[in-house]
Amino acid sequence: MVLFRDAAHFALSAFLGCLWSVTRIFIPAPSGRQRFNVLGALNAVTHEMLTVTNDTYITAQSVCVLLERIAAFYIGSPITIFLDNARYQRCALVMEKAKSLNIELCFLPSYSPNLNLIERVWKFVKKKCLYAHYYEKFPAFKAAISKCLDENMTTHKSDLDSLLTLRFRLKVAVTSQLFEKTQFVTV
Repeated sequence: MVLFRDAAHFALSAFLGCLWSVTRIFIPAPSGRQRFNVLGALNAVTHEMLTVTNDTYITAQSVCVLLERIAAFYIGSPITIFLDNARYQRCALVMEKAKSLNIELCFLPSYSPNLNLIERVWKFVKKKCLYAHYYEKFPAFKAAISKCLDENMTTHKSDLDSLLTLRFRLKVAVTSQLFEKTQFVTV
């Protein structure tokens, strides 16, 4: 089993979509900065997702809980997890837990979210239930995110299947640039 793991920290704040108006319009926005944290692991082939959520912080203990859920879900199968270099994922506690559960951890290069498949899920969730939506209270905000994640294998399956392909876009540094039809102006 190949999984991609990452955390998303959804903050209850204003997420505007697209707004244009001739006159001034006041749009309701939630107050405060409450956060709903989701630590998820996405199966690269089936697109099944296992999550651990909380309202405080993602810690090494949260990662260990998710590792135990993954091991129980894919019992008897070899498991490889690709993840970023967050400090709470590289600590000795997590490494020992993964070793005891016979889970291989593969750390992606720094600053390369484009190589982590689950990042596409977080972007999809923001688009579906946060952008241009107003949630007056934090429980409604959490419920919308949880509902969207729960519907990944049903309602949103076709959208996610086309989004979660194993084609990764690599960013390559451009070594030379060509400027055609360039005009030089003296200053």
